[in-house]
Amino acid sequence: MNESNFATYANGGVIADLSDKLKGSSLTMSDYIDIQTKAYTWKGDVYGIPKDIDAIGLWYNKTLFQQAGVAAPTADWTWDDMVAAAQKLTDPAKGVYGIAAQPAAQQSYYSTIPQTGGTVISADKKKSGYDTPEAIKGVQVWVDLINKYHVSPTLQQMTDTDPDSMFTSGKVAMIYEGSWAAAEFADVPYAKANADVAPMPKLDKPGGVSNGLANVMAAKTAHPDQAFKFLEFLGSKKAETAQAAAGIVIPAYKGAAGGWVDSFPNYHLQVFVDALKNSSQYPSSLNSAIWQDAATAEFNKAWTGDETVAAAAKKVAAQMDKALAAEK
Repeated sequence: MNESNFATYANGGVIADLSDKLKGSSLTMSDYIDIQTKAYTWKGDVYGIPKDIDAIGLWYNKTLFQQAGVAAPTADWTWDDMVAAAQKLTDPAKGVYGIAAQPAAQQSYYSTIPQTGGTVISADKKKSGYDTPEAIKGVQVWVDLINKYHVSPTLQQMTDTDPDSMFTSGKVAMIYEGSWAAAEFADVPYAKANADVAPMPKLDKPGGVSNGLANVMAAKTAHPDQAFKFLEFLGSKKAETAQAAAGIVIPAYKGAAGGWVDSFPNYHLQVFVDALKNSSQYPSSLNSAIWQDAATAEFNKAWTGDETVAAAAKKVAAQMDKALAAEK
């Protein structure tokens, strides 16, 4: 189960409330990263055993940095440092851009809005935060990379060619991408040899957002005891540690990430584990897809320059507030 759809399935009675079974089980919810335990709790009851979690980092091309004479990103980098580096790395003659300003929410404004002091959705999940000055700033920085600094491919270019492909082929020097990309990039020889990752540059304060999956069971299963027994195994330290060693995802079990960090020694993956300290929960509500899809479509108009970020944010917030008000 993923976070965007969780509340829909829990509220609809499709997945089982695990609270009673947890009372006599070997699982302790405090063993999992807190924001994931919270993400899969509905009206005070647990419906999912956290499986994994992700984080966003600044992936960069070591060779392009060296060729441009730009020092590699550090943990002290600010957003302005990143923009300055992107300007030096952008080479129109070679078709190389400093950074890809992806329109994907988690790899762009979901990661920067917390750093500008804004929120996507209120804590009680009843109101949008998009139309606040802080949130608008968190979106504006991405639009500026395309339309002000010209250090990113355009939305059309990123629609025609996937930004990850641009990065793994050496046409983009930096990209905000998730912990899950380690396995993806390691499968591409050029990226395996030339890529590395650093912490996200800071805006006003540290911050970010994390998503993750949970293991759940059907509410109407004919075998609830057996199903929960399997969930106990999947949620155990043993299973989570094995999952980490496979190198695909960061386990949600506290202290089990070491195997994942070691799975790709050519990348500094500890960056992602450290990022979890300042990560907030992935924005979601009872019917997340309704307002998430609308936000993407509207903000795309800002990405192309056809609409200001402030105007787009105002429309997104109005659409979102209407959708949230309709949730029961």
